[in-house]
Amino acid sequence: QVQLVESGGGSVQSGGSLRLSCAASGYITDMGWFREAPGKEREGVATIDSSGNPRYTVSVEGRFIISRDSTKNTLYLQMNNLEPEDTAMYHCAARSERLYFKGAGPIPAGYFLYWGQGTQVTVSS
Repeated sequence: QVQLVESGGGSVQSGGSLRLSCAASGYITDMGWFREAPGKEREGVATIDSSGNPRYTVSVEGRFIISRDSTKNTLYLQMNNLEPEDTAMYHCAARSERLYFKGAGPIPAGYFLYWGQGTQVTVSS
């Protein structure tokens, strides 16, 4: 059974930075970060496959960097130049089967079986 535990959320001012971490147990292939803001649908932020290939949603390209350390089974999200619109609960997600996804943008949430509890990110103007 895969378990995911996020950390690193917090409150920052606009333009600030945060680094999220997601510690995983078990065998993992693709991983990703998703966010939920009040009154909005869940949004895929960034995903990364087992080969380290990243995918980003347009609104975070150039500001966020997704990475993973396979030796530690840990996923990261470096968030720079944060904006109030980035305020949300950020969830880590993972799957444990190979996926050959050909679409644009992050791998959709429906492909992920395992989810963490989330970590809150709040950006003030």
